[in-house]
Amino acid sequence: MPDAKNIRTVLFDLDGTLIDHFTAIYRCYKFAQETLGLPTATYETVRATVGGSVPVTMTRLVGQDKAEEATRLFRMHFEEIMLEDLHLLPSAEWLLQELHQQGMQLAVFTNKSGEPSRKIMTHLGLDRYLVDTIGSLDTEWKKPEPEFTRYALEKIGATPEATVLIGDSPFDIEAARAGGLPSYVVATGSHTLEQLQANDPAPDGVFPTLLELGEAIFGLSLEKS
Repeated sequence: MPDAKNIRTVLFDLDGTLIDHFTAIYRCYKFAQETLGLPTATYETVRATVGGSVPVTMTRLVGQDKAEEATRLFRMHFEEIMLEDLHLLPSAEWLLQELHQQGMQLAVFTNKSGEPSRKIMTHLGLDRYLVDTIGSLDTEWKKPEPEFTRYALEKIGATPEATVLIGDSPFDIEAARAGGLPSYVVATGSHTLEQLQANDPAPDGVFPTLLELGEAIFGLSLEKS
């Protein structure tokens, strides 16, 4: 576990880490499946499947032959409802604010499309804490491809030695490892505490929420803030 004094940059995943947007996401998958006359997946199935970008999840849900059109429908509907059913997760703004006040460089690093992600950060007022929001479609890559992690680091002028990644899924753990970064994950997204603890490769730390993570990794205290 790296010394917090050596951390200069923190990359945050978005869905399931900073925000709960799963209801809106599910509505878009359901819309795509219904429009194509396909059986709709349950909310629980979609929640457990997301994280690897819309095309990856859509392929798992509808098959390769219909995935491209279903992805187009998803993105069309998401553009219409992206600011609906949108909730900050507990302690998310507290952690961003505390780390920002300590002078750390913070960025969102997500498999959600970049442009909607930036609009969401602005809508929630979180963009003031961030140097950038980097998402899929900003490049040809996605998590956990090492090129995507390297792209994010280079774009914000960060080094692996002084950067950590905070997320909620195996995609985040693998993306961190691909870039030579420590990873800390929270069980507030698509995977349980037990699933994250049993993941191979293992993350550097698993926590129930961002509050416990902030206290353990950065020595923060909600009571003192």
